[in-house]
Amino acid sequence: MNRDTMAEDLQRLRNNPRGIRFSELTRICDRHFGRPRQSGSHLIYPMLWPGDPRVNLQNRRGMAKAYEVRQVIRAIEKLESM
Repeated sequence: MNRDTMAEDLQRLRNNPRGIRFSELTRICDRHFGRPRQSGSHLIYPMLWPGDPRVNLQNRRGMAKAYEVRQVIRAIEKLESM
């Protein structure tokens, strides 16, 4: 993953965390974290580091939840710093 793509994705997420479509957030997560596993209605993306080891997403009528968007932002920032 190149740094320009990471920066573009982060900027898009930061600009409007409440207005991100679920499908867009899953595309971003697929690009950065790989394919998720699914548990019921949840998509779970494992992380490469110990500690808070996953990003957990759930579709809310086609939109991503703002707190999940912020969770993805923190995970991408951490991945960027590795």
